[in-house]
Amino acid sequence: MATQEITAPNMDRFWNDDLAAADPDIAAAIDKELARQRDKIELIASENIASKAVLEAAGSVFTNKYAEGYPGKRYYGGCDYADVVENLAIERACELFDCNFANVQPNSGSQMNQAVFLALLQPGDTFMGLDLNSGGHLTHGSPVNMSGKWFNPVAYGVRKDSEEIDMDEVMAIAKEHKPKLIIAGGTAYSRIWDWEAFRKVADEVGAYLMVDMSHISGLVAGGAHPSPFPHADVVTSTTHKSLRGPRSGIILWNDEKYTKPINMAVFPGMQGGPLMHIVAAKAVAFREALRPDFKDYAHAVVENARALAASIEDNGLRIVSGGTDNHSMLVDLTPMDVTGKAAEKGLDRAYLTCNKNGIPFDTRSPFVTSGIRLGTPAGTTRGFGPEEFRKIGAMIVQVVEGLSRNGDDGDAEVEERIRREVGELCAGFPVYPGM
Repeated sequence: MATQEITAPNMDRFWNDDLAAADPDIAAAIDKELARQRDKIELIASENIASKAVLEAAGSVFTNKYAEGYPGKRYYGGCDYADVVENLAIERACELFDCNFANVQPNSGSQMNQAVFLALLQPGDTFMGLDLNSGGHLTHGSPVNMSGKWFNPVAYGVRKDSEEIDMDEVMAIAKEHKPKLIIAGGTAYSRIWDWEAFRKVADEVGAYLMVDMSHISGLVAGGAHPSPFPHADVVTSTTHKSLRGPRSGIILWNDEKYTKPINMAVFPGMQGGPLMHIVAAKAVAFREALRPDFKDYAHAVVENARALAASIEDNGLRIVSGGTDNHSMLVDLTPMDVTGKAAEKGLDRAYLTCNKNGIPFDTRSPFVTSGIRLGTPAGTTRGFGPEEFRKIGAMIVQVVEGLSRNGDDGDAEVEERIRREVGELCAGFPVYPGM
């Protein structure tokens, strides 16, 4: 029987087709997402706009590289340059946050926090975190999250009168429940965190102190918020919020005794090979954050947040806790009897992007909410200053007033006018010009 000759595949398209030719559907969606980011004002506190250099690293040929293990101790060959990239990311993270050790491999914020739990706790152990309804994160003990299912979470919250954390209450809860670990940090809390006070509580009950600074790490890096070091045992952070890097996570610490358990928890405990293209992008973001101009950026983020909060209050809505000390704020919509769900949709129609969010002691469900969460990192990256954010605050209230008058459909005429105003603002501060 004759042997059939196998023809080598033609790889011309594989090597040469760009995305538009290879997959026009995905290319179209990416083009529309770029247009959305250019044409709308991003006010989601957990989002930012990464530099072209960060995007380039994230889309680099390191996408192809498997690098299980750590620099110098890999389970794969060909990791010479992966080691260079990861070592640079580690060195820059340590310099940026003035700490001794860093693990830059976590793929996400959830995984970095899970890795710390794996390193320091046993299933069933008690830990404390900020209640989700008071601005905490899912991974800080929510019953629907692994942290709430595998461990015994005890929550602390905010005072009803001030809507701020009461450290006397935190101490009392800790003394009652004797947690093995205490988490300081949140996802929707707009006041300064008193790391030293949390350290005193942890010492009082013999607990580890873990700080999740995901939202404020860029402010910490830029000197616009106190650093959790030297008070925290372990610090975690995402890299895509106020730090303005790729979507990912890091773990930081000072005491060498945590090095082996944390590194083992990340790999092989939680993950296999790291996403080396994202590690490269993190390294780029850390270098950007080490530049003097990043300090200016971080302080501008806070100044802009205060201007936005003041404008919203001046125009008739209430800011939870009366203001903000960081990049974010919660807006209480109950004075106008508007839900967060309706406000998110109405503001999006007006080209102002935000997210619905519960407020402390909210009586509405998390799917409806009585508030919205706003943040200034992305707008500050565009170049907006206090004047622009005061205008944005007035726009937000006008949209909410339309919803208050007309129900969830809002005021179409007002929303159309604000779309035009947003367009004028965005045209003066373009995103990714030339792309």
